[in-house]
Amino acid sequence: MIEQRTGTEFLDALASGDPTPGGGGAAAMMGAMGAALVSMVCRLTLGKKGYEGFDAQIRALLDQSEALRLRLAAMVSEDAKAFDTLMSAYRLPKASDPEKAVRSAAIQAGLKVATDAPLACARAAAAVVRLAGAAVEIGNVNVISDVGAGVLAAKAALRSAALNVHVNVPQIHDPAFTDLATNEIDALLAECLPLAERVHSRVKSRMR
Repeated sequence: MIEQRTGTEFLDALASGDPTPGGGGAAAMMGAMGAALVSMVCRLTLGKKGYEGFDAQIRALLDQSEALRLRLAAMVSEDAKAFDTLMSAYRLPKASDPEKAVRSAAIQAGLKVATDAPLACARAAAAVVRLAGAAVEIGNVNVISDVGAGVLAAKAALRSAALNVHVNVPQIHDPAFTDLATNEIDALLAECLPLAERVHSRVKSRMR
């Protein structure tokens, strides 16, 4: 499984001449790293002197960040599978009109799968940004810079996933599908990019 590679193995694969893992897999991994950093801050806050009153909130944040970390890590493979499905459609024969029709339908289906994968990644990355927004207020100040690193990783994941949505939708001939996908990704960006910047600013203010 791609998500079970070591960090070096994943980077070697990313740098190779193979198309997967690519930007979609990188986005998922960045999102998973962001979630992992939120988890770390939660664990280093639980039970610490001065933060006892936040234990219930921190445990809830930890449960959510760990679920997102695992989900985003799994998306590395899911993105590669979606790309492979699309490439298989493009390789279908097109010598006759019936073959062309089958190939065209398969490509359209593959494009939708290849759009759904980064859209799911964007949703999860946005959720990590929101968790960082909560963690920055109650997390251990000694590791608060890690909330900043986490939210920036999640922001990068969100923007990268959005690129993969936007690159696919112009090729899809289903306006209802493309409108829903475009509207959702634009709404996530509009909400969470400014939120990520606010979290980053709050991190810097808590470091003083």
